[in-house]
Amino acid sequence: MAFENLTSRLSQTLKDIAGKGTLTKENMNDMLKEVRFALIEADVHPQVVTDFINQIEVEATGQKVLSALNPSEMVVKIVNEQLVSILGEEQASLNLKDNGLTTMMMVGLQGSGKTTSSAKIARYLTQKQDKKVLLVAADMQRLAAVEQLQILGQQVGVEVFSLESGKPEEVVKSAMQYALSNEFDVMLVDTAGRLHVDEELMDELVTLEKILSPKEILLTVDAMVGQDIVNVATSFKEHLHLSGLMVTKYDGDARGGGILSVRHVTDVPVKFVGTGEKMDEIELFYPERVASRILGMGDILTLIEQAQEKMDIEASEKSAKRMMDGTFTLDDMLIQLEQVNKMGPLSGIMKMLPGGANMMKNMNINDDQSKQQMKKTKAMIQSMTHEERNAPNTIRASRRSRIAKGSGTTPTDVNRLLKQYDKMKDQMRMLSRLMK
Repeated sequence: MAFENLTSRLSQTLKDIAGKGTLTKENMNDMLKEVRFALIEADVHPQVVTDFINQIEVEATGQKVLSALNPSEMVVKIVNEQLVSILGEEQASLNLKDNGLTTMMMVGLQGSGKTTSSAKIARYLTQKQDKKVLLVAADMQRLAAVEQLQILGQQVGVEVFSLESGKPEEVVKSAMQYALSNEFDVMLVDTAGRLHVDEELMDELVTLEKILSPKEILLTVDAMVGQDIVNVATSFKEHLHLSGLMVTKYDGDARGGGILSVRHVTDVPVKFVGTGEKMDEIELFYPERVASRILGMGDILTLIEQAQEKMDIEASEKSAKRMMDGTFTLDDMLIQLEQVNKMGPLSGIMKMLPGGANMMKNMNINDDQSKQQMKKTKAMIQSMTHEERNAPNTIRASRRSRIAKGSGTTPTDVNRLLKQYDKMKDQMRMLSRLMK
């Protein structure tokens, strides 16, 4: 996940400063030096590193901090505020018309995930903002680009407009007429890319911008390219009226320096991030939430939003109520595990909890191990009879052997699951009594 290394370094640095009784010029300098190293290691743009450190130095050595009851907490607050400032202060929403057709362009280099991102954003607009969206296949350069968009359009339930041949200008003009006559709310145009920025590509995009007069021009950039995000964004901004960025592979780069740098250097905000390959794995970019994650303080709001979107809340609440009453069964345990599984990899969930990243590291469990454990648990419970799931205390040695055989596990694994269930039940009873 983006910023993973930076989170680790900054958390340790701020923990060290928190251990000091008072702040002195010496330990402040040590902290700033560590913060600088952490940012450079995360591949943050040099200009951003300098501005960030200078601003923290000004704020952190001020009278307000020195006279504070807890100076180290004030330093964390200042670092957090500066991160939010660099990332863009507040969430940059899409520019959509209240009435009539809103035209949008997706631009970017070849291989940056532009076509997939177009489909993801179309799905977001359809499902989250209740818009009637038309995807337009205007990439006439890359082989199978039109076909790829048509397949993705089917997956997300969005209509795709395309022509078998012709220039991109002809495609968008015909698409515009079609969108207006069929009362679409948004027309999202997937344009051609190149392996690098060149005049031919830019001329084509400038022509399309003149025809469309788009409310949004979103640039797709790959988080894995690091600082080069800034160079790509700068090049496109010189030719087009860029309104925002869609960052792909946000889940695949541990540094995240480009994302941290781009708004500060180019003044182009990040609007969306792609967090996986599935069509629903896209998030709005909230600077304050990202800053909180970077400092290891979690992101509870995003976790709640994801839970509301992906979990069967009703089923989860029923089993949770039985858990609190101390009457829950292995079926309830399975429901809770499956609901958590819908939320994605365990590491992603843990990072949204305050201190969760460190907890995950201390537990020494990776995503593959937790996935395997989840599969084994599910297989064991599903290999039990209805009676056994409702009354696990009836499971004796012969039954354990049968369950193990049916689930491809061992009797020891079944024993471990039953102990885990008993422990969970005891904890729930205790919690229930405390709450009463």
